[in-house]
Amino acid sequence: MPASPPSARTRVKRVHERATYERDALYDVLDAGILCHVGYVFDGYPVVTPTLYWREGDAIYWHGSSASRALRASQDLEVCLTVTHLDGLVLARSAFHHSANYRSAMIFGTAHIVTGDAEKLARLEAMMDRLCPDRWGALRPVSAKELKATHILWMPLDEASVKIRSGAPVDDEADMADDVWAGVVPFALGFGQPEPDDVTRAAGRVAPAVTGRLTRRS
Repeated sequence: MPASPPSARTRVKRVHERATYERDALYDVLDAGILCHVGYVFDGYPVVTPTLYWREGDAIYWHGSSASRALRASQDLEVCLTVTHLDGLVLARSAFHHSANYRSAMIFGTAHIVTGDAEKLARLEAMMDRLCPDRWGALRPVSAKELKATHILWMPLDEASVKIRSGAPVDDEADMADDVWAGVVPFALGFGQPEPDDVTRAAGRVAPAVTGRLTRRS
């Protein structure tokens, strides 16, 4: 998809050549993760909350407890949501040029709350499909109490930027002859072997949806 013009808030100024505003690049970064950080001002002080998220079309969703005052207060507030993936440590020939390879997205917008039980259920199913595909149908129905206890917030992807660093260190020419190892140490996250609880362990089985999750990085 074509790029959206950057806003004053999303325009990357520092090392701007690493930035992109292409919608497909934004989708790639968001769809590669499940944990985001949402920042907003609550009672006059800044708050940054880590939470699970998922993307549906041109909107991003995140959820939390209805008992959270901060979460309730973030409805209709301006928020900044970020997602970052660390891909490697960049070890240069000088301390100054050490860095990291990463993919990151920053999104600004107004947080809206999902209302209506049917809509909330649909969004929860989408979240579950993001976390562990094909598991929703194996679970008991969500109770009215659980639904009431859950808040789901969303905002459009209208104001966003992506910044990516990849490749080797960029050293000063004068340092290139130094006898110092330089390069990249790759970093990757992945799921481990499922660890059943005591009841599940006694049954001696692992659901296909759980084993299938092992084949996906995020």
